[in-house]
Amino acid sequence: MIQGFKEFIMKGNVVDLAVAVVMGAAFGAVITALVDSIIMPLISMLVGAPNFDEFLVFGQVRFGVFLTALVNFLLIAAAIYFIVVLPMNKMIERRNRRLGISEEEEAVDPQIALLTEIRDSLQTR
Repeated sequence: MIQGFKEFIMKGNVVDLAVAVVMGAAFGAVITALVDSIIMPLISMLVGAPNFDEFLVFGQVRFGVFLTALVNFLLIAAAIYFIVVLPMNKMIERRNRRLGISEEEEAVDPQIALLTEIRDSLQTR
């Protein structure tokens, strides 16, 4: 039991995880404000409506509400990707290059290597 706990602590810190969750929630509010206050109004200038809620309404069935939620999701995902993920990957890549760390190639499964050898042998016949 103690050994498992030590491995858990060694693999990651619970406090770091808690900080990441809190920061993620706060950053989510920033991204939502960016989408709601800047990006969607820019789109509404092009489309002529602040959202798509009244688009394709058939009685109680309102496809526009779903479309608005979908556009918001895509905009939030794009904002997170371009503001967080892409710059972070570039920073990690630059740091690894500076430190001389190279990505290790994945070890080839012995069964795959054997099948590849058999295939190559059969092709030469």
